[in-house]
Amino acid sequence: MINKYVFGTPFETEAVTAQISPTSGAPEFGTVSTDNGFCYSWTMADDEIVFGLGEANRGINKRGYLYISDCADDPEHTEDKTSLYGAHNFLLISGEQHFGLFFDYPAQIRFDIGYTVSNQLTVSCEDADLYLYVITGESDYDIVKQFRSMIGRSFIPPKFAFGFGQSRWGYKTEADFREVAQKYRENHIPIDMIYMDIDYMQDYKDFTINEDRFPDFEGFVNDMKAEKIHLIPIIDAGVKIEDGYDVYEEGKENNYFCKREDGSDFEAAVWPGWTHFPDMLNKDARKWFGDKYDFLISKGIDGFWNDMNEPAIFYSQEGIAELKEMMEKYMANDPSVPHFFLGRKISTLANSPDDYKRFYHNVDGKLVRHDKVHNLFGYNMTRAAGEAFERISPDKRILMFSRSSYVGMHRYGGIWTGDNKSWWSHILLNLKMMPSLNMCGFLYSGADLGGFGANTSRDLVLRWLALGVFTPLMRNHAALGTREQECYQFENIEDFRHVVGVRYRLIPYIYSEFMKAALNNDMYFKPLAFVYPDDRMARRVEDQLMIGNEIMIAPVYTQNAEGRYVYLPEEMKFIKFLPDGSISEEILPAGHHYVEIALNEVPLFIRKGHCIPVADAAESVPEIDDATIRMIGYEDAVYDRYDDDGITRI
Repeated sequence: MINKYVFGTPFETEAVTAQISPTSGAPEFGTVSTDNGFCYSWTMADDEIVFGLGEANRGINKRGYLYISDCADDPEHTEDKTSLYGAHNFLLISGEQHFGLFFDYPAQIRFDIGYTVSNQLTVSCEDADLYLYVITGESDYDIVKQFRSMIGRSFIPPKFAFGFGQSRWGYKTEADFREVAQKYRENHIPIDMIYMDIDYMQDYKDFTINEDRFPDFEGFVNDMKAEKIHLIPIIDAGVKIEDGYDVYEEGKENNYFCKREDGSDFEAAVWPGWTHFPDMLNKDARKWFGDKYDFLISKGIDGFWNDMNEPAIFYSQEGIAELKEMMEKYMANDPSVPHFFLGRKISTLANSPDDYKRFYHNVDGKLVRHDKVHNLFGYNMTRAAGEAFERISPDKRILMFSRSSYVGMHRYGGIWTGDNKSWWSHILLNLKMMPSLNMCGFLYSGADLGGFGANTSRDLVLRWLALGVFTPLMRNHAALGTREQECYQFENIEDFRHVVGVRYRLIPYIYSEFMKAALNNDMYFKPLAFVYPDDRMARRVEDQLMIGNEIMIAPVYTQNAEGRYVYLPEEMKFIKFLPDGSISEEILPAGHHYVEIALNEVPLFIRKGHCIPVADAAESVPEIDDATIRMIGYEDAVYDRYDDDGITRI
C-alpha cells in the first residue's frame, strides 16, 4: 500500500508516474516536524537494516553514516564523501517493521541514518515543500516492487549495449579509434562499443565534430559498424558562448539558457571555456536541446553518454570577480584577507554553492532558483534526449546513460557511477551500489572498470572485469594521463580474451534477466536479504549479490587474493569459467566456504533447482549463436528465457 503525504507546495519533479491521491493525517511510521524546514524522524531498532539511496557511498546497509542528496561533481570517492553524482531519495527500513520512504524533493536533503545518534533516522531539508510517500507491503522485496511500479518502467537499451565497451579520455583522432578497434579485433577480444570523450568535438562544443580529426565522420561511423562496433559519443551540459555557433545562437535568440536574477544569461566556465546552461527544466528548451541529438543520429550514431550535468562548474564570472577582489586585498596586505582565505577561495571556486544560487530556471513562466531544484538538472538533460529519441527514432532503441540523475531519469537512460579510481576498494563500492540503484529504477548501470582516475594494475583490471561481466553496463574507461588499460595493453592477453568472452557466453542470461526486471518493475541485482529474509547471516552479507532468480555472485576484490570466503544460504552449484573454455561445476552445501578463484577465472553460484543458459563465446553481440546455447546448473531444472530482436522499442 502507498500513502502520499503533501507538505507545503512541492515542486513537481515528475519522478512519480502513478496517480496517487494524497492521504490525510500523519504518516503511520515516524514523526514529521515542519516548524523549521522539514524533518522526518524514526527510532530504529537495533536489528533494523536501512536499504536504498541508489548511488550512495559506503554499504548496502546505510546505517551509521550521513548521506546528502546534492548532485556533486566530485571525483574523489573516499569514504568521507556524503554526496556523489546522483540524488535517489528512497529508503527501505527492514526489521520487525518494514516500510519504504520516498522523499520527492529536488534540492539538498540530508539523511542522517544513525550518524548523530545511533538509533535515530533523521531526514531533513530546508523547505517544507515536498511529497512524502510511505510504502508498506508483505516484504522488503514487495515494497521495492511497489515503488518501482510507482515511478515507471526502467529504460531499455539496445541489445548491443550489453556487449563490452572500451573508453578513454584521450582518444582524439579517427586513427586513435581505428587503432583501438583493430587491436581488439586482431587479438580476438570481444567488443561492441568504443566511447568518444570530449576530444571528438570542435573546441568541446556540443553537437559538433572536429573535421580535421574526422574528415568523413559518417563514413567512419559506418566503417566501425561494419566491424560490429558502435561509436558512443559524449554530450556535455554547457553550450559554448561563441558567435557563429548555431547551438549558442539559437539558444540565445529563444531564451533557452538559464538566467541570472537580472534576466541576463548566466555564464560559467566548463570544458569549452565560457558557457551557458540550457534550461533543462523549461519544456521548450528541453525539446530544442533534445532535438539537437539528431545531428549525430543522422550520421549513424545510436548511443550517447551525458556528462558534466550536475551541472559541473569550473568557475563563474561572479566567482572570478570575487577572487580578483580578494587577491588585490591580499597583495595590498589587507589584514581581512589572510593567506588561508585566499587558498580556500581558490579551492572552492569549482561547483560553488553560491553559483548554484546565481541562476534561474523558467518553469511554466515562473522563475525558480537553481539550488531549489539542483538535483533535477541531469535528470532533465537525459529526459530531453530520451523524449527526442522517441520523435527521431520512434521504432528503434538508442543507448543513453548519464552521470547525474534523480529518480525519474531511470525512464530515459541508465547511469555510470562516475569518476572512480583504480582502487581495490572501488570494486567493492561498485558491487554495493548495484542493488541500491536497482531499487531506484536504474537497471542499466555499471562503473568504470579498471578505474577512471589513478594508475591501474593488471590484476585489478582482471578482477574488476570479473565483476563487470555481470553489470548491464560493462565499460573499461580511464582518464587522460593515467596508465593505458585497454585489455590488449597487458601481458597474457588470452586471460582478458577469456574473461571478457565469459560476458558474451552469459549474455543470453544477462539480457533475459535484465528484460524481465525492466518489463516487470523488478530488480536485476538484489541483496541476499531480499531472497533469504529469514536468514540472519544472509541479511548481513555486503559483498555478495543475487542476480535474477537463479544465481549469486561473489567477486574477488582484494589484491593478491587467490580466492575468498563466501556464505551460501542454501546448497548451490559453484561454477567457474576456466581459461581453456571449460566450465567446472561443484555442489557446495549451505554454510561458509573458502573458494579458490584464479585471476583468469570467472565464478558464479547457481541456486539449488535452477539452471542458466550459456552460449559459446563470440566477438560481438550479433555473433552470439543461439544454436550453441546449453543449460548449466541442476539437472531437470527449467529456465524461462526472454529474447527479442534487441532493436525494436518495447
